[in-house]
Amino acid sequence: MGTRTRDDTGLEGLDPSVTPSRDASHFRAIVAAAAAVESAELDLRAAVRAARAAGDSWTIVGAALGVSKQAAQQRFG
Repeated sequence: MGTRTRDDTGLEGLDPSVTPSRDASHFRAIVAAAAAVESAELDLRAAVRAARAAGDSWTIVGAALGVSKQAAQQRFG
């Protein structure tokens, strides 16, 4: 996931004279949720790095994530 810009949304190409206005609350909720997911992923990666730096095994990391040690190592190793 990367940081989205306004151009990524396709909104720049909309012509306000022919595009009906709508309540943007759902759009804003999606944008906010996507940002929260990205932030949580960064937090998770930092937590795994910290755990590994502190000496926790991939077995422990996997158990915390509810996956096998191999799956944890494959995703974060």
